[in-house]
Order: sequence, then C-alpha cells, then structure tokens
Amino acid sequence: MKYQDFIKRFPGLGEAWDRIHAAEAEGPLDARTIRLVKLAVAMGAHREGAVHSAVRKALRAGVTREELEQVVALATSTVGMPSAVAVYTWIQDVMVKI
Repeated sequence: MKYQDFIKRFPGLGEAWDRIHAAEAEGPLDARTIRLVKLAVAMGAHREGAVHSAVRKALRAGVTREELEQVVALATSTVGMPSAVAVYTWIQDVMVKI
C-alpha cells in the first residue's frame, strides 16, 4: 500500500497525521455522521482518492449504500451535475470491490 510505504519513509508525518485525525474526531458527532461529512468534503474537493477512502471507511462504520448515494444527491446542486456523476462513479468503484 502506497500510504504505508510513505509513512514508513516519513514516520514523523504519520504521527502528525494520526494526531490530526484524533483531534478532528473530538466533538458530538457519531462515527457514522463523521464518515458522511468526510465523504461530502472529499466530494466537494473533487478528490477521487479521498472519496474512495471515505466510502471504505463509511462502509466499515455501518453506512449503507443508500446513505452514500443520498450524499451524492444532496451535493449535486452544489458541485454540479458533471461532478456529481463523477463522484457517483468513484463510489461505485469501491462498491464493486465488496
């Protein structure tokens, strides 16, 4: 996995990243909501790899396919139809592998 190779090469960055993730999760949102928000942010930033990662993590947190797809539908009026369709295909990339 490329991420693991990167962290092995730069362990200090890996430790900082872990601290960022711990700090960002502090607050009242539950794990499922956090995963949906992270997906929406990845979609808005149009980051394919981040969308793939967000979908995998959301599924592990118990988020359903229907919930993932609703996030795409909710984002469409903000990101636009072409971007929403692209993001939808990125979600499908992950779904076909499970």
